[in-house]
Amino acid sequence: MGSESDNGVVVVGGGVTGLTTAVVLAERGVRVRLWTRDPVGATTSAVAGALWWPYRIDPPEAARAWALESLGVYEEMALRPEATGVRMVEGVLGETPMDEVGGWAAARLPGLRPVTETEYPGGWGLWARLPLIDMPAHLPYLRDRLTAAGGTVETRTVADLAEADAPVVVNCTGLAARELVPDPSVRPVRGQLVVVENPGIRTWMVTEGADGAMAYFFPQPGRLLLGGTAEEDVWSDRPDPAAAEAIVRRCAALRPEIAGARVLEHRVGLRPARDAVRLERTRLPDGRVLVHNYGHGGAGVTVAWGCARRAAGLAAA
Repeated sequence: MGSESDNGVVVVGGGVTGLTTAVVLAERGVRVRLWTRDPVGATTSAVAGALWWPYRIDPPEAARAWALESLGVYEEMALRPEATGVRMVEGVLGETPMDEVGGWAAARLPGLRPVTETEYPGGWGLWARLPLIDMPAHLPYLRDRLTAAGGTVETRTVADLAEADAPVVVNCTGLAARELVPDPSVRPVRGQLVVVENPGIRTWMVTEGADGAMAYFFPQPGRLLLGGTAEEDVWSDRPDPAAAEAIVRRCAALRPEIAGARVLEHRVGLRPARDAVRLERTRLPDGRVLVHNYGHGGAGVTVAWGCARRAAGLAAA
């Protein structure tokens, strides 16, 4: 291997976890190459909603710490929403008790309070002001921030992590870690969304019915994202028309004006679930350093900066 491979780090995986980890490393002065199978706009992360909230991620205590660390970064980004894709937006966390949140987040979320009947008719939950991230804007922002710090992005498919020609490799491959590591404990949780024209909704809402069915809507620039599903061990990335109809129906039950909104797009993403996030330093068979940072379930965006800083520390150790 020539001088190109004598130093630096290769980060494998171009979703929000890989991009954020690469940014942290590059801004610390490390020479970083990001290898991504898909263009940044075509990763699973590009499909995400994406509301800051630790959803479907374990272990809860660590996830909350990473989430709070990331919250500070997003609050700062929200000062420049056009550049970063991050805004602070108010909305309803349905069926969420204050004691579930109060112990870890209340001090950082000053507007947190029980909902009123006007805000959430017939239901109970919390009113919160949280970061809402427009992923088609946020991912290119991260990519540009990476290249501005001297990092590079290469589109390439990796069959083996050992292919990465650097002394330190960081694995941020999400669901692909199932085959690459290999780690059979990583499995998909399928999420489907419907994108519609926004009929004038400015707040978000996340709810769960008595039958466990989710309904949520997130106002993003120029559109409204409706969800959703959480189907464990389902690999299909094709939109299901029946699921789409059910999503619109559940969201319209919360806000009737959604019923007539024109459908712009259908999206499917496979969340990389695991019994616990894998964030650790190990070795490749030839002795080079390998850092794993994957298995974030439905909270990759939420914990991205906390996990990225931890991964960068492990890579530099």
